[in-house]
Parts: sequence; structure tokens; C-alpha cells
Amino acid sequence: MLFRLAILLSVIVTPVAAHAGTPVSLSSDVFVERNEISADGKSRITLTEPKRIIPGDTLIFVVRYENASSQTARNFIVTNPMPAAVAFVDDAGERAEVSVNGGRSFGALADLQVPLSNGGFRPASADDVTHIRWKVESDLPAGKAGKFVYRGRVK
Repeated sequence: MLFRLAILLSVIVTPVAAHAGTPVSLSSDVFVERNEISADGKSRITLTEPKRIIPGDTLIFVVRYENASSQTARNFIVTNPMPAAVAFVDDAGERAEVSVNGGRSFGALADLQVPLSNGGFRPASADDVTHIRWKVESDLPAGKAGKFVYRGRVK
């Protein structure tokens, strides 16, 4: 189990990809969301480096994009794979689309289906998500940056 989690961590901090031909640089971070109780008994949520994760942990993914050129970036796409050991938590914002087929097609999770061995289909679930992407259709001036944040649950 620890070996599997070590592999998971190496995958989830791998940089994401932007649509080819854009002057946008990308980086990503991942944090473990913990509910900690302070000495006075108050509960607070903290984000920590994922040194140790266990099934059921919530991971926070932060995908940053920056226009590192002197030109305005237009109509680019940011795509991030979901690690196989992590289930998508559907809170990535209304502009996010997901894939359940290895990134071949994207849409809203509620609209996607997964093929069954008998030739039928079933509704896709958070466990089926393989990729998440955002279409940035607004202009991103030179030197400007932004980010997307979404959650996953360790399976």
C-alpha cells in the first residue's frame, strides 16, 4: 500500500499540459486537507504537504497557469490527468469538464456514460474520471496568471 501511495504522489505532482501553441506555462501542487482539533477544542481545516496519505483522504489540487510571453494568450485549454488511485470530487467549478475515457472526449460528469462488457452503458461516476480540463476563452495578457482548484478522494 505504501509503495502504491508513493507512486501516486509522484504522478499527482507532475506538471499538467496546456493546448499546444500557447505561450502559457503550467505548474501544479497537491495538498492533503486535514481537520485538526486545536488545544482549545476548536476544529480547523489545514492543507499540508502529502507526506502520508491514506484511503479516504481529501486531496486539493492546484493548477496554476501563467502567460510567460509578451503576447496575449487566447483560447487555450488546461488539462490535468486524475491519478488512478484518486476519485474526482465534483467541485472544480462550472467551467470544468471531465473525461472518463482517457481524455478522448470531455463533458459534464452527469452527462457521461461508461460502456459495460455486455454492450450497454451506465452513468459515469467520480471514480471513472481520468482527466479534468478547463477551456480558457478569455484573453490572458502577458505576465498575467490564474489558477484552478479541485478536490480528489484517495480510493
